[in-house]
Amino acid sequence: MSHSAPLSASRLSKRYGAKQVLDGIDFQLGEGQVLGLIGRNGAGKSTLIRCLLGLIEHDGGECQVFGEPSHRLGDGAKARLAYVPQQPNALGWLRASEMLDFVGRFYPRWDAALAARLMQRWEIDPAQRMDQLSPGERQRLALIRALAARPDLLVLDEPAAALDPVARRDLLREIALLASDSGATVLFSTHILSDLERVASHVAFVDRGRLLVEGELDGMKERYASVQLPPSLAALLPDRLPGELRRRGQPAEGLRLLLSLDQRDAWPAPLREGALQFDRLGLEDLFVEVVE
Repeated sequence: MSHSAPLSASRLSKRYGAKQVLDGIDFQLGEGQVLGLIGRNGAGKSTLIRCLLGLIEHDGGECQVFGEPSHRLGDGAKARLAYVPQQPNALGWLRASEMLDFVGRFYPRWDAALAARLMQRWEIDPAQRMDQLSPGERQRLALIRALAARPDLLVLDEPAAALDPVARRDLLREIALLASDSGATVLFSTHILSDLERVASHVAFVDRGRLLVEGELDGMKERYASVQLPPSLAALLPDRLPGELRRRGQPAEGLRLLLSLDQRDAWPAPLREGALQFDRLGLEDLFVEVVE
């Protein structure tokens, strides 16, 4: 089995007409990571996921799944991958049980017992036609299909969007079990920060088609901080500091900076050595500061 990164991209770009949706993204999802992809609506999360998986053509750069070009995946790589889009609507003429039986034949580790257990827990009628299910039921069924595949790589695009709180909690538990029991790698996009904090080991912020912040979730609070600079110090700064994410204000009135503290050694001495108050940020505050 290849030990290449489950998902990776280099200088990935995508444009729709005049709009640059992805702008030179470098990305690598490590084996066994559970990464939460955060961004506002329209930030480029779904486009990034679809490009990474080869579901749409990218305009520049490259992306790979298990070391293979995303748009030319072999059957072996596909059998190790499970993906749930925001609005799963495929195979609507089949009954729920027929869809699971059909799809399960493509996955060598298909777990029929898990599928049956989740069908019962999430109250999906196996005899119901898929096109007659509610949006929430269709999403739950798509998640059952993905989890029962026992994939090495699970990719979920806004998986909790149509789920009630009980089903959402169950889904998060199943993601955690899949990652811990089998070492699966998981990428899921979300705007629900509490969900991310429950199960993610890593986090990445996407805004305006760029990947702005990426790293271990536990280290986020220690890695990033904001600081208010007086005019006398603000006037000494270059146009951009190493590790600078956001700059607000004018030098003559003082600046407020959002900084990555792991770049501190590269800052000018007055900033590095000054008696300044660095405000550590929780995940929600950091997200707001980054994308605001």
